[in-house]
Amino acid sequence: MRSKQRFQINPLKWIGWLFSPIEKNGAFFVFMFALGWLCTQLEIMPYYLRDRGAKPYELSAQELFLDLYAVCVVLTLIPRKIRIFVKALLYIFLYGLAIVDMYCYVRFESTLTPTMLMLVSETRQQEALEFLTGYLSWDIIKTNVGWILLLILVHLVWTNLRHLLVKMRQRMILPKVNTGFVTVLKAALGCLVGWMLYSAVNQTWDNKVAMHRLFTYETIGQVEHELTKKDQAQLYIPVYRLAFGIYANNLASKQVVQLKEASQLVQVDCCNYRVPNIVLVIGESYNKHHSQLYGYEKQTTPYQKAMAEEGSLIPFTDVVASWNLTSFVFKHILSLYAVGDSGEWCDKPLFPEVFRKAGYHVTFVTNQFLPKAKEAVYDFSGGFFLNDPELSKRQFDVRNTETYRFDDGVLKAYDALPKDTTKKGELVILHLMGSHVDYRARYPRNTFTHFTPLMYDRPDLTDKQKRILAEYDNSLLYNDSILFAVTKRFEDKDAVVIYMPDHAEEIFDGKPYMYGRMHGANIDYRLARNEMEILFWIWGSPKYIENHPYGWQAIQNAKDRPMMTDALPHLLLYLGGISTPLYRKDLNIISPDYNEKRPRILKGVTDYNQLKKK
Repeated sequence: MRSKQRFQINPLKWIGWLFSPIEKNGAFFVFMFALGWLCTQLEIMPYYLRDRGAKPYELSAQELFLDLYAVCVVLTLIPRKIRIFVKALLYIFLYGLAIVDMYCYVRFESTLTPTMLMLVSETRQQEALEFLTGYLSWDIIKTNVGWILLLILVHLVWTNLRHLLVKMRQRMILPKVNTGFVTVLKAALGCLVGWMLYSAVNQTWDNKVAMHRLFTYETIGQVEHELTKKDQAQLYIPVYRLAFGIYANNLASKQVVQLKEASQLVQVDCCNYRVPNIVLVIGESYNKHHSQLYGYEKQTTPYQKAMAEEGSLIPFTDVVASWNLTSFVFKHILSLYAVGDSGEWCDKPLFPEVFRKAGYHVTFVTNQFLPKAKEAVYDFSGGFFLNDPELSKRQFDVRNTETYRFDDGVLKAYDALPKDTTKKGELVILHLMGSHVDYRARYPRNTFTHFTPLMYDRPDLTDKQKRILAEYDNSLLYNDSILFAVTKRFEDKDAVVIYMPDHAEEIFDGKPYMYGRMHGANIDYRLARNEMEILFWIWGSPKYIENHPYGWQAIQNAKDRPMMTDALPHLLLYLGGISTPLYRKDLNIISPDYNEKRPRILKGVTDYNQLKKK
């Protein structure tokens, strides 16, 4: 009879063991769950999306339960005496990390990012002390950081009360608890835990798969592309964001090492400074089909149109970007690597370094790629190699140190930077914010609100879509004034100005009606037309046109040739008159030896030339 009872009770004990990890680490589970829950509910990333209806990760409770249960299982396997110290270390680490993450969210409107970790690694002791004295104050308690501090206080009070209760219980004679009841209770709790685990795994499995995918890429570019997908991983608690920051910095550092090794390949045999003043202006998110230069009915580019009509600006008709992501495009247009070459973009030198070694004074002014605390991974991916101190010094003589609300700040920064008149040539790279979302923030609305929703006869669009369309066109109108101002600064010099945006942008031109970019979509011609076809033009100053009649004619003759912007460095090397083994005439669009049949591979997978034929 007893053996039969024992047989009946044993299965209950087995089931009750599902509850054991939580039972043996009860305080840890409860307080760390509360900590994670606070972070998920108080930190909505990015910060500004609060006003646009953004909500916390909807499966945060389920995934937090699953993650903490797994940690408790590991803790249970550790001997009790050692487990106490392990949990103490985890408390210090997780509470400290949560405070730092929440502080960054409060002060910088962003949780932990790869850029923040990069900035920390480059910060000297004196700078760290100045930061702490400048930003830390008692007012921080009144912010969301105060909730974490309150939780720590409650945890400390509970720990002391628990020790007190244990001592009191040792002095008291308590009635014996029915072991059978305890076994049944634990079995019931084990069933509850088992059901919750099954539910949590079932609901959060896709996110775990996405996390595994995210942390197994080999380059920071692949990571960035992963984060454009709809099913991207939700790094919903600080510890995951810290792990991602470390991982992203590690990937970036590997490519920085490759670039420094590639820098040894820079060789300049001679330089005749064919064009002594070369200006490259890189725009942002410019749909060429919204430009007058390419037949758009709205007057978005009056200055460019006028310069084209007078003959000083040559618009090229068949140019595409290699990607629809800024960082990928930047890597391709700065590196002497061409899509289709063996290896990676970072296996070849960057062209500004070649110019600098040839004797050009190189200036770089960017309104986007400067390290900022709340920088997204896309900007981190595009700017890490520009902001590395050693690589930056090799490429640029001077550069700006801050970003600006509008792109006229880029011009003012260029005017204020020192010029070296002792050098025979000047290369200027200006990187604008252009028409980056949010469009209405890209132009002074009091002076450049020309287009309004009422001007668009588009019954297929909603009022909101018409408003966004008008704001986009206004941003192009403002951009037109900036580009004209650039040419005015070089009209008395022997100079060329080249303008190209990094990529284009969906702006309600065909179904599906949307704005922005469709990163995860297959590349058909409709997508390539709206997101990768770009305007590209070359402006020549009066002195350039007079001094270089054959060169100007070559530019005019090349305007209808097919081009992808990864080949741009070779055109620039030719214009600079730089003789180097790195130059390839088959990639120079104004060379008679230019390869017009070269495949133009978009996003590394689709030949644009074949799409056009279809």
